[in-house]
Amino acid sequence: MASAPPPEATDRPDPGPRARTDADADADAYTDAIVVGAGFSGLYQLHLLRERGLRVRLFEAGDDVGGTWYWNRYPGARCDIESLSYSYSFSPELDQEWVWSEKYAGQPEILRYLRHVADRFGLRRDITLRTRVTRAAWDGERRVWRVTTDTGETVTAPFVVMASGCNSAPREPDIPGAGDFTGTVHHTSRWPHEEVDLTGRRVAVIGTGSSGVQLVPVLAGRAAEVTVFQRTPAYSMPAWNRPLDGEEIAEQKARYPEFRAAQRRSKGGSVCEMPTRSALEVGEEERTAAYERAWEAGVLSAMLRSYTDILVDAAANETAAAFIRAKIASIVDDPATAEALTPRDYPFATKRPCLDSGYYAAFNDPRVSLVDLRATPIEAITPKGVRTSEREYLVDTIVHATGFDSLTGALTAVEIVGRDGVTLREKWADGPRSLLGLVSAGFPNLFTVTGPLSPSVLTNMVVSIEQHVEWITDCVVHLRERGIAEIDAAPEAEESWGAHVAELAAGTLYPAADSWYLGANVPGKARVFLAYTGGLDRYRAECDAVARDGYRGFVLSGSR
Repeated sequence: MASAPPPEATDRPDPGPRARTDADADADAYTDAIVVGAGFSGLYQLHLLRERGLRVRLFEAGDDVGGTWYWNRYPGARCDIESLSYSYSFSPELDQEWVWSEKYAGQPEILRYLRHVADRFGLRRDITLRTRVTRAAWDGERRVWRVTTDTGETVTAPFVVMASGCNSAPREPDIPGAGDFTGTVHHTSRWPHEEVDLTGRRVAVIGTGSSGVQLVPVLAGRAAEVTVFQRTPAYSMPAWNRPLDGEEIAEQKARYPEFRAAQRRSKGGSVCEMPTRSALEVGEEERTAAYERAWEAGVLSAMLRSYTDILVDAAANETAAAFIRAKIASIVDDPATAEALTPRDYPFATKRPCLDSGYYAAFNDPRVSLVDLRATPIEAITPKGVRTSEREYLVDTIVHATGFDSLTGALTAVEIVGRDGVTLREKWADGPRSLLGLVSAGFPNLFTVTGPLSPSVLTNMVVSIEQHVEWITDCVVHLRERGIAEIDAAPEAEESWGAHVAELAAGTLYPAADSWYLGANVPGKARVFLAYTGGLDRYRAECDAVARDGYRGFVLSGSR
């Protein structure tokens, strides 16, 4: 098993500079490892590598730590995994001292948590903020990565860990006339830090994924008019968010050790009772009652885990989808609006489902209207608003809730140059190739935390992050203790893993939807299912077995 770090924060003295060799002589700076990104994954990676005796530099483009929770600060932004689960497990002391205030934490609270972690564990001294890594090139002769930033600094290190996040490369909509608009424009993933006063404003929201679903009800209570431009309706369920009371917090803290262990053993990083029956082997009354309980639970995975076959059998899936459609019709007063909000052309949960706080009900407010872009597509942004094939909508503010170039975008945005001058962008032109989602052949000693072809976005991300960070750290320590210079994925093992991931995905309903799981939201992006669908428990077991077998499937070479 991948080892967990000591739970206590330490303030070890800096181990001092590494003895430099002639090969390092012309480097601007040298360190043992470079980490890119200061979100959940980067902070833990920095902490754990330091605990194992490495000198580490972490580079972060933002003004502070937080990763996705630093950048995504739009009104209504909050996690859709319960707070008591969506947090680090590596420190029992941290579990006991931090008190979450809501069932689902909002962005400000999660950011405060990550700032607390950075301060508590003394991480800031090794973090360079406001610095974007623009290039990383492998020097095969010296067996180091040469990393360049947008500030002009160059640092070399044997190991690089890309902890830049699965959804951190915003997708800017390519709409004619976008630069002509004379009002204000915002993107949910780059929301201003200062207060944005939309009181009395006419606001257009383009996009109805998770961000749009969270944003619309909040805007409905502030703006004079909200016009929602929807291309594909979402399956959304109520979060029933609420404050946490002292008794349930105390109860959770008392059972945290057992709970954390159960998270690590679980299929998706959340602790729940797994189903044992098909949706098709029970009667309609019993099935409806199960779905009603799931709806009232206000938990993202509750509907999915009602029965065993909702993601693998179209008929079983339709029973859940039909239940949600009926809920939409019962909430939205106007039948035409309700129908436009109802997803009918893809199976439930094959696009990421949403949790909301009054999304469908917001359309009962006369100030909120829906534009169905399947019927009347956007033709252009005009100086005064948005023009569809039917009419022009005059607005003061446009908000793009148009998502991300997920899983690969943040990695290919950096010019990563591996062996023989091949870039990661070139290698992944037809889809990502990576062994276990951790290392891509030809890019030795470059690790990707929750990279493509790992469970990542299909799980509780914090649990998957911890599993990856611990595996990477154990691997780095294994190499250093044995004086081994490089680890790289064997091409044949990488190809086999990719085929395995594709085969598992093909056995589900996921490929039936044009989703960002497949890269379908980005024009020209290769259609490849980007995540491992076999479950985090099965994946963890495979990673542990690979390490136990001497890093089977990887090539370990050279001496240092």
